[in-house]
Amino acid sequence: MGRQTRRTTALRLLLAPALAAGVAVGLTSAPAQAAVWSSCEQWGNTTLNGYTLYNNIWGSGAGSQCVSADSGTKWSVRADHPNTSGIKSYPNSKKVIGKPVDSLSSLKSSYDVTVPSAGHYNSSYDIWDTDYDYEIMLWVNHHGDVGPLGTPQGTVTRGGHTWNVYKGSNGHNEVFSFLRTSDSSAGTVDILPILRWIKETKGWMGNETIGDVQFGYEISGSAGGLDFRTNSLTVSGS
Repeated sequence: MGRQTRRTTALRLLLAPALAAGVAVGLTSAPAQAAVWSSCEQWGNTTLNGYTLYNNIWGSGAGSQCVSADSGTKWSVRADHPNTSGIKSYPNSKKVIGKPVDSLSSLKSSYDVTVPSAGHYNSSYDIWDTDYDYEIMLWVNHHGDVGPLGTPQGTVTRGGHTWNVYKGSNGHNEVFSFLRTSDSSAGTVDILPILRWIKETKGWMGNETIGDVQFGYEISGSAGGLDFRTNSLTVSGS
């Protein structure tokens, strides 16, 4: 995927309190704006209106990063990471679903983002089963020297979009990456047909219970400081 093998975001978040509780990365201030919550801590997190926000600076060689939120679905990130190889962070907002694929009648999300015209990053969903055996990434846009893990599996149209599909493993879990064939800054993704395609058409996983549906920015480089803004986000499942 054009970058070093990455450990799972979820495992890092689970281990974070033991490994780096209270650790701050960088001394910059949070973005200057009216906000109900902000943090520049490496593992800074909070829960707002049913969504959990994470600053989540997990990669080696990271710089400074701050997240500022008006709500769990409207938030921004100021990141200043060197333009070196490897993902430095995945600031994100997540909602927990807690249902097996076959028990879901609907799982959809809408997004509206403003992303920089420089840097190395992707804007993506990171979807996990509750055991963290499978990771499904949906890239809605990307810029610079970033790429998915694994080998190409062709192109598929599901969930209202057309994707280039990749399949691989990071040593901890299977990773299925879907890269939108054209970049998008706003739209709606019908996630359930994608999960059913993975399960039923390809047979890559069973009737897994879907846990976290995360949306955020995998940032490899943002030298000089770049702004990423989630203008709105909704995740709904039933």
